Amino acid sequence: MAAKPQGIKIVATNRKAHFKYALSDTYEAGLELVGSEVKSLRQGNCSLEDSYARPVGQELFLFNMHIAPYAQATIEKHEPKRQRKLLLNRREIDRITVQCTQRGFTLVPLKVYFKAGWAKVQIALARTRRIGDKREKELEKQRREDVRGALGRAPRGRRRE
Repeated sequence: MAAKPQGIKIVATNRKAHFKYALSDTYEAGLELVGSEVKSLRQGNCSLEDSYARPVGQELFLFNMHIAPYAQATIEKHEPKRQRKLLLNRREIDRITVQCTQRGFTLVPLKVYFKAGWAKVQIALARTRRIGDKREKELEKQRREDVRGALGRAPRGRRRE
């Protein structure tokens, strides 16, 4: 049996998550997939736009993650936006369930990747940012850029005299 590659291959990222949500704890979870979904993921046919996770009973599921159908699949093709089970330890599932139900957190997927040959998803507990929070984040970013420019550490072409 051949050795599995040890590197991490990122398939998809949720770039809007850092802007829309205030993220707190992150978790790495496995994905329960069918064969054609794995093949499609390896080709990079995945979108995390508008996807979320939530507890259902004693398990966690990922909703609205789009995995395009695999072109060379047989008759048994998968549903592109079906709910997929997340694989975590019982203690982590219990902790996440409490946070989501009692404290009002949302579970947001940040990225999907392959780690040592296994499909993984990084999820984060998040709260929705308010408009004022978004403005404050943009102002803080602008302040940092101004300070870096004044100290002469700005990238070339952006230095202020």
